[in-house]
Amino acid sequence: MHLHLLYVDPGSGSYLVQVIIAGVLGIAFYFKSSWNYLRSLFRRNKKGE
Repeated sequence: MHLHLLYVDPGSGSYLVQVIIAGVLGIAFYFKSSWNYLRSLFRRNKKGE
């Protein structure tokens, strides 16, 4: 059996955490924007707008 030791230095670990958080927030923003756009297509305009 082979034993593999992996080392992630603090700089790389911090960068990896930032990439994961940015990806999650980017996906959330994309779906929120898409949902608001779809809702606006089916929403009736109020009088005077």
